[in-house]
Amino acid sequence: MLLVIDIGNTNITLGVFEDITLKTSFRMTTQKTRTSDEYGLLICNILEMKKINKEEIKEVTISSVVPKIMHSFVLAIVNCLGINPLIVGTGTKTGIKIVTANPKEIGADRVVDAVAAYDIYGGPVLVMDFGTAITYDLITEDGAFIAGVTSPGLQISANALWNDTAKLPEIEIIKPNSILAKDTVTSMQAGLVYGCIGQTEYIVRKMIQEADIKNCRVVATGGLGKIIAEATDVIEVYDPNLTLKGLKIITDKNRFGR
Repeated sequence: MLLVIDIGNTNITLGVFEDITLKTSFRMTTQKTRTSDEYGLLICNILEMKKINKEEIKEVTISSVVPKIMHSFVLAIVNCLGINPLIVGTGTKTGIKIVTANPKEIGADRVVDAVAAYDIYGGPVLVMDFGTAITYDLITEDGAFIAGVTSPGLQISANALWNDTAKLPEIEIIKPNSILAKDTVTSMQAGLVYGCIGQTEYIVRKMIQEADIKNCRVVATGGLGKIIAEATDVIEVYDPNLTLKGLKIITDKNRFGR
């Protein structure tokens, strides 16, 4: 079995593959102060709770945008599972070409999403990840990563709204039935969600227009992405496990080179 791990700024998402089947997935919060022992205990306990025999895990692949926890986290994997993980980064075989001004600036999570979207859905493809930040990345028909856009995520925007104002309350991020809000809570929800829908539609159309690409598929992932995907016709596919699938694809591409 293969354990894949995506370390984000807010959450760490883990998935276990048996052959091509994603048997289970789970999340934990990203905490820079956790020790390797704490991470190891969490991982082992959750695997046991999910009825996954850790002895059957033979490979581990990690993508991370949080360098500060990598030493502790990798040590946790080594101590818990006895495996040296594959870490997605420079030199990792991905099957796509990054042709931006500085390829090393592109986060591992974005590369993984691009690999999954291109491999599963074909190119050209525009892939969005609704995470801590919202990212929009454009991959051509021949697998070239040519452009990316980054904007604040829904939770970041929501936090700014209620943390930087004196009277606005903390709210649940959901799409209200109408943009014609009648009270404070729904007015905030409308501004956040309908604002994100509008941003999504404009950025997607503008990127495809300026790149002059025809028949571009649009794929979304990320925890809050489902809310947006269900409310706009510019997103063709919402795939909540896209990043985990991308890590599986990258593992397969690198297996014989390790």
